[in-house]
Amino acid sequence: MLTTQSRGLLDAVIIGAGVVGAACAYYASRAGLAVAVVDRGAVAGGTTGAGEGNLLVSDKEAGPELDLALLSTGLWRELAEVLPPDTEYEPKGGLVVAPGESALGALHRFAERQRAAGVTAHEVPADRLRELEPHLAPGLAGGVHYPQDAQVQPARAAARLLAAAHERGAVIRLGEEVTGVLTAPGGAVRGVRTSSGGLLAPAVVNAAGTWGGAVARLAGTELPVLPRRGFVLVTEPLPRVVRHKVYAADYIADVASGSADLQSSAVVEGTPSGPVLIGATRERVGFDRAMSTGALRRLARQAAALFPVLADLRVMRAYHGFRPYLPDHLPAIGPDPRVPGLFHACGHEGAGIGLAPATGLLIAAALSGGQQVLDLKPFRPERFSESTGRGPGDPDHPDGRTGAAQ
Repeated sequence: MLTTQSRGLLDAVIIGAGVVGAACAYYASRAGLAVAVVDRGAVAGGTTGAGEGNLLVSDKEAGPELDLALLSTGLWRELAEVLPPDTEYEPKGGLVVAPGESALGALHRFAERQRAAGVTAHEVPADRLRELEPHLAPGLAGGVHYPQDAQVQPARAAARLLAAAHERGAVIRLGEEVTGVLTAPGGAVRGVRTSSGGLLAPAVVNAAGTWGGAVARLAGTELPVLPRRGFVLVTEPLPRVVRHKVYAADYIADVASGSADLQSSAVVEGTPSGPVLIGATRERVGFDRAMSTGALRRLARQAAALFPVLADLRVMRAYHGFRPYLPDHLPAIGPDPRVPGLFHACGHEGAGIGLAPATGLLIAAALSGGQQVLDLKPFRPERFSESTGRGPGDPDHPDGRTGAAQ
């Protein structure tokens, strides 16, 4: 696409000011494109602001998502050199532990497939686990150390990416809801209508996270994005007793599951400011924002089972958000041939923060006509059926205005 920046016109409108939308704006503006970012709420007001900041390769099976994660891992390292320190990028590494021999064997086989795909993964015998994490519970069978795993402060990362895009000319319009996608008589995109007017551009990027399905419908097409609720506990500050991102091997199965029922497997990590973050639950309950004491108690028990030192700590607060879930657990990235000029960058579920830079880079290349560094075919938006069979009466249907901001 020929840039119109020099003529004061927009090349693309990006819907969503979470970390994925921010990354799309960052890489598009870096490629010389003129973009506007529109969000009905604040920066990181949706899923991004309710995340832990995980940048993981450890939980991804060899395949397209892992390829995306490995690309993002390198991009996050580059971004850490140019973004301000308050993004709190920490290349802390991950440690996945197995409670018994059967789980350990499955974990070793999983890691072997990952290593073949380019992941660095070191098997850790039981008697060496405490060299990495001195406060781990006794009796674990072993684990795998993933030095490529890292963490950022997600809301600050999104804000800093947007600020960097703004410095390159990107227009940021917050508190402005997209109410329609404008199309030409032939059906091609020509901009968006908002609560404050309109923005004309030959391309629109759907980076609306959990609300990606609603934005797709505004453009006259379908994308079966569903909300998957998750809770996080935040403890009182304490000295660094958890050095890595630590979780039990069953978390990997939870991530890959399509079940609507409550699933939980503790992911425990320290933060630079002192509190320990404890996630993660997953359940499909639509946009129900009710606090679940059962889910929180289950997380607390699982965390204390991994780290007995946490058993007597006070939990200062709990929060939750909605992950944008697609049925095959892969995001939708790239142009939508059903609506010329519409691009999707959503459906990352709980991995959006980690996968944001790679997504932004791929979208920028698609917008500018540049060469892609990854094959977009596995992420093509049209891979889903034209109709999801869901309507506003379905509890999972992302309709209405409650829940996460675009």
